[in-house]
Amino acid sequence: MRILVCTFVALATVSTVTAADPLHQPDSKFWTKKAPPIVRIRFETSQGSFTVELRREWAPLGTDRLYNLVRAGFFADSRFYRVRPGFIAQFGIAGNPDIAQVWRSRAIRDDPPKASNTRGRIAFAMTGPDTRTTQLFISLADNSRLDKEGFAPLGEVVEGMDVVDRIYSGYGEESGGGMRAGKQAKLFEEGNPYLDREYPKLDKLLRAGILPKR
Repeated sequence: MRILVCTFVALATVSTVTAADPLHQPDSKFWTKKAPPIVRIRFETSQGSFTVELRREWAPLGTDRLYNLVRAGFFADSRFYRVRPGFIAQFGIAGNPDIAQVWRSRAIRDDPPKASNTRGRIAFAMTGPDTRTTQLFISLADNSRLDKEGFAPLGEVVEGMDVVDRIYSGYGEESGGGMRAGKQAKLFEEGNPYLDREYPKLDKLLRAGILPKR
C-alpha cells in the first residue's frame, strides 16, 4: 500500500509542480532509480482507465525512464495528441510547456528490441538512434514491421485495451504528428492551451500511477 500512496501523492496536477520538483531537475538522483522486473501502471484517461504491464527484461533503459516519469507525475493532465486508427495512439509531451521544454531533448540510449510491436504493446517514439525522450505509443494493430527500425517494446496493455481503442483519432497526424519532421514546436512551447484551443476533441491523460505488487 505504501507504494500506491506515495505514487498518487506525487500525482498532483501539473499546475502544482514547483522548481524544486524532479520534473524540473532532470539530472537529479531521482531519475537513476531502477524499475522492478515487473511494473504495472494504471493510466486514467477521459475515456476510462487502462493498465500497462512493463517487463524490464525487454527494455531496461526504456522501462526505467517510463517508471520514473510516472513516479514524478509527468503525465498528469496531458493529451493523446497523435492517434491513427489501425496504427498507434501516441502521448508523452507534458501539458505544462515549462516541463515539456525541460524534457524535449533529454534522450536515453536505445534498447535492442527483444519483443515485437504487436497490438497492445507500448514503446518509445524516436527519430533515430538514441533519441528516445518521453514520447510513447501504444500499437493499435500488429506493427511488427517496426521491429527492424529499432522500436523496442517495454510491455503491453493487460487491461482496458477497449479504452485505448476509443481514444479520439479524428485529428490523425494534424494535432501532433511530425516528430521526425520537426513539427511539434507548439506542443512544447504552448502545451495544453494550444491543443485545447486548436484540437478540443483530443482525449486527456488525467494521471498515471504505479500499482502495488500483486
